[in-house]
Amino acid sequence: MQVQTMHFKARATAKLADERLQQNLTKLSTKFVSARASAVRDIDFEATRAALKERRNRALDNLDVWLETFEREATRRGATVLYAESTQDAARLVADIARKHDVKKVIKTKSMVSEEMQLNRVLGEMGVQSIETDLGEYILQINDNEPPSHIIAPVVHKDKEQIADLFAKTHNKPRLTDIPDMTREAREVLRPHFMSADMGVTGGNFLIAETGSVAVVTNEGNEGMCTVMPRVHVAVTGIEKILPTLEDLATAMRLLPRSATGQTISNYFSLLTGPRAADESDGPEHMYFVLVDGGRTGLIGGEFQEMLRCIRCGACMNHCPVYQKIGGHAYGWVYPGPMGSVLTPAYVGIDKALDLPQAATLCGECNSVCPVGIPLSDLLRKLREKQMERRLRPWNERAALAAWGYLAKRPAAYALFTKLAVRVLERMGGDRKAISRLPLGKGWTGTRDMPAPVGRTFRELYKAQHSHLG
Repeated sequence: MQVQTMHFKARATAKLADERLQQNLTKLSTKFVSARASAVRDIDFEATRAALKERRNRALDNLDVWLETFEREATRRGATVLYAESTQDAARLVADIARKHDVKKVIKTKSMVSEEMQLNRVLGEMGVQSIETDLGEYILQINDNEPPSHIIAPVVHKDKEQIADLFAKTHNKPRLTDIPDMTREAREVLRPHFMSADMGVTGGNFLIAETGSVAVVTNEGNEGMCTVMPRVHVAVTGIEKILPTLEDLATAMRLLPRSATGQTISNYFSLLTGPRAADESDGPEHMYFVLVDGGRTGLIGGEFQEMLRCIRCGACMNHCPVYQKIGGHAYGWVYPGPMGSVLTPAYVGIDKALDLPQAATLCGECNSVCPVGIPLSDLLRKLREKQMERRLRPWNERAALAAWGYLAKRPAAYALFTKLAVRVLERMGGDRKAISRLPLGKGWTGTRDMPAPVGRTFRELYKAQHSHLG
């Protein structure tokens, strides 16, 4: 997926004006948010989160040790483990595997790392057909390879009627609007691909060091078809997904489905270890792990290492008031929402994602729901600080903040300035008591009126009220 984060403001404006998108995005609050709230009541969320946070930190603090353990155990069980420093390297490795095994068709499960790699494009350029088998990803693929807008529900921005039109156009069949009928039609289209594919490519929700296994979680069961039917299975995932033990995995699985979709358990859960053995009746003949760095090691030991705890549940974006209004495409890269606003600058460069750290209200809702306790709003503040330090923000913004900082450090000057400012603003409000055009604030008044203050500062109001009560 091409980096287009520099277009955030223009895209966000367009998404806010899209009435159909606004209606479609209500699913986030009516489905995911309410379902999560209900699901976490079944467990001691705070205690479980603290336990998972500790386990994820233990893995990251000794990442090299656990990756070596994973490689040793996976190799002992017949798999091949490959490392890729960049996402381009990872795509080349998968292409080399396809070439080695004379692969003509690949079937894929949903994988955000493969989006980082632009894997479908790379495979297509070498003449290999790549078919997305997650229903949401399949819908996007037949819609001119549209990128996903959510890491869990990639097609959340579309409604049933839009998908019905797309199916009728692509499948050349009568238009269906009943959801079970539509999913059956998709299964009928995908089934021949499952039966004829040479290679399956999956992501990996977690890697288990002690067994050399990959855990893959879905709600559709396509991960089973992608790993049992083809003769080659390639699992691509980030190196940060490592967990030391199966006990760690059990803790993670108590929180992942609850945080992602509000389910107590996922419909399908596969723990895959090595290729098919001589006495086994199914499974791939060859199994590969492609473990991707892609900027991840650059966060180790730094002030953004906590971001590597992320288990890609999507809870932060489901609850984010900004994401709820603009969706994922406005963010311009693989990872949207609060987690993407931290990860994207970290992976592609802060200078290429200037607006993303600003794309948050810092309300803290993402902090509250994160199942691994990532302080996302704090990390966003740190990114804003770095932008200011590197003078990446516009000069007028830097000047305004410098002026505010000067006044904030001088209480007497601050009191005098605010006393004058509220009186000027009151006059600007006029009889309507609303300001339609605010100097230096057109970003606010360009789309809404600003309520005019009453002409006295908070300190003046408090003093008057306190004197009255006294």
